[in-house]
Amino acid sequence: MSKQHLGHTARKRFGQNFLHDQYIISQIVDAIAPMPGQNLVEIGPGLGALTEPVCEQVDKLTVVELDRDLAARLRTHPFIASKLNIVESDALKFDFSQLVEQDRPLRIFGNLPYNISTPLMFHLFSFADQVQDMHFMLQKEVVKRLAAGPGGKDYGRLSVMAQYHCQVIPVLEVPPGAFKPAPKVDSAVVRLIPHKQKPIEVQSLQNLNQVCAMAFNQRRKTIRNSLRNLIDDNTFEELGLKPELRAENLSLADFAALSDRIKPLDQA
Repeated sequence: MSKQHLGHTARKRFGQNFLHDQYIISQIVDAIAPMPGQNLVEIGPGLGALTEPVCEQVDKLTVVELDRDLAARLRTHPFIASKLNIVESDALKFDFSQLVEQDRPLRIFGNLPYNISTPLMFHLFSFADQVQDMHFMLQKEVVKRLAAGPGGKDYGRLSVMAQYHCQVIPVLEVPPGAFKPAPKVDSAVVRLIPHKQKPIEVQSLQNLNQVCAMAFNQRRKTIRNSLRNLIDDNTFEELGLKPELRAENLSLADFAALSDRIKPLDQA
């Protein structure tokens, strides 16, 4: 299997799989629906599969690229270089609030490296209040987890936190052959639209994250056991939750209620 595409060798450490299927590319760009004047940001532009068609429709695009060789290619691109604001940075550590402009919320998109997609989602959620929408190519299993409801094996901490911050809308599925080199998994595109008003209020986002992490890190245990250091049986009873339930049986509202009944982290 060739790892060469358009003269560039895909680097495993960057999780590089380059999109080349023009039909899929067209569908993704149509889903993003970029328009001039919008504050568009692409994470991991790579060889420009999405960058080029998006630039055809807008006057400016910011791209965040970690690979110096690919950033250099974009700086000398014969057609779109003048439209690009190229940020050489690790998206996992980048402060996306730097790119926010008055009355122009961020519209973020990208074909994300699958090896960092979940931690990157959590990083991006911290900027949700400054984002209009996000469109990402992800491993199909991750999209299923983002969209999953209570009661199934796909439902987990990522589901709860994603749905606290955003409306999750699966857009299309993408086969391995749409990439070079082809990944060993199916992919999918998801649209994430941050809530203008959160579906439920919590006193501490840190506490919500902590409760979800502890419950799902030991998901085969009952919540009485997995949360025993945070929640006592009386609290479960007061909230109308059976302590013999497992994490996958609890809704976002349940996790929010539990998170409001533990001490804030800075007081623990």
